[in-house]
Amino acid sequence: MREPTIARNYAETLVSLARKAGDLAGWGAMISDVASALQRDAQLTLYLNSPRISAERKNAVLARAFQDRLPRLFVRFLQAVVSHRRQALIPAISVEYGNIVDALENRVHAHVTVARDPDAALQSTISTGISKALGKTVVPHYVVRPEILGGLIVRVGDTVMDGSVRRRLGVLRAQLGG
Repeated sequence: MREPTIARNYAETLVSLARKAGDLAGWGAMISDVASALQRDAQLTLYLNSPRISAERKNAVLARAFQDRLPRLFVRFLQAVVSHRRQALIPAISVEYGNIVDALENRVHAHVTVARDPDAALQSTISTGISKALGKTVVPHYVVRPEILGGLIVRVGDTVMDGSVRRRLGVLRAQLGG
């Protein structure tokens, strides 16, 4: 089985556990924090990936480290991941978890390119407009690129909606034969 599929399977299990606990967002934050810790801390990653250290010993360390900080069921999930030697997939599991929760909550992430920093009112207008157009809750991620001159470019997955002034000027130039 390929790693993305394995990560997705673990993420689906984690979603199921989070639903039973009634805390999809909280469990998402926890797996994200663990994934971030693995990506930031090279020693932790080396320790968890070391074949010289038994899974039992790694799991004992996890239990001690998280016993008062994380729900017991979440710690047991992490221990199962380690026992099956899939700890390197924790960052991918975190990403897949987010994708599954987004699908469950009818939410998409949009990359919005603007010419200048939008204020709160403009962000709200953009978010509402894209949400209505897509029929889903949109989480916008803004990037400022002055070279688009004005307007905005929205990318959701493989779909790009280019409403930039630069593109409009290019279309107008082509229509005028120049």
